[in-house]
Amino acid sequence: MEFKDYYATLGVERGASEDEIRRAYRRLARKYHPDVSKEPDAEQRMREVNEAYQVLGDPEKRAAYDQLAAGVSSAGGFSPPPGWDSGFEFYGARGADDDLFSEFFSSLFGGRRARATARARGEDRHAAIEIDLEDALRGASRDVTLRSVEYDAQGRPHVRERTLNVRIPAGVREGQFIRLAGQGSPGTGGAENGDLYLEVRFKPHPRYRVDGRDLYMDLPVAPWEAALGATVRVPTPLGPVEVTVPANSRHGRRLRLKGRGIPASPPGDLYLVLDVVWPRADTEKARQAYKKLAQELSFDPRRNLGGVR
Repeated sequence: MEFKDYYATLGVERGASEDEIRRAYRRLARKYHPDVSKEPDAEQRMREVNEAYQVLGDPEKRAAYDQLAAGVSSAGGFSPPPGWDSGFEFYGARGADDDLFSEFFSSLFGGRRARATARARGEDRHAAIEIDLEDALRGASRDVTLRSVEYDAQGRPHVRERTLNVRIPAGVREGQFIRLAGQGSPGTGGAENGDLYLEVRFKPHPRYRVDGRDLYMDLPVAPWEAALGATVRVPTPLGPVEVTVPANSRHGRRLRLKGRGIPASPPGDLYLVLDVVWPRADTEKARQAYKKLAQELSFDPRRNLGGVR
């Protein structure tokens, strides 16, 4: 009989902790979930990952699996330990060896061939939700349509589509998970459903860049504003503010506006990155102004290059 190595499926060692197994499952779920994955075999891989986690994620099932794993030969064959089928009953003829292994686990862990349905909490599910930055800044409520592969009473897979209303809390960060209790896979034997975890992703914003709780924005300034200093009016997520540009500011200098990033505890900051914009010399007046500036200022931007004239 061919042995299914669930540890290899999740990419963890046999002595992995519960947290390591959970993290491995979430990582693979994000990679192979049919809603987000571009892998050609994503649906099959996701089914294998779910099957492995259903066993290894439950201490009792894992213990039973490890007991069976002790019967695996060095050649990869499987010899069940004595008494392994005590208390279980199979229906119908057994086919190939690999089907026998799947049939055994179906019976052992509450599958449709078992004589009695085991009580087991439903699996947790993972998906991604893409939101606007403004949703994270102010909070919002969004409808999300999800597709999931489920199995009917005969074990046949089908795609189920459902729409959930999700509350986006103000201050949510990219990469954070929103937990929807009871919206995962249904439990068996009257047990509770699993949970649904939505990983937050931000859509690109035309003005702001996001780094954790902090926001970055390019602030265009004229050369004389950067050189002489100025007070300019700047839009921010919390409304426009007056900002002082210090004299002798260089291109790329960052001005920090404390607490004007993503609201959280503590809130993030907004960084204004100075972008010195020079007027185009596309008129005679502009060209004369640049010539006068070049004559009146003794300025050599390459004086520190050494030996360059």
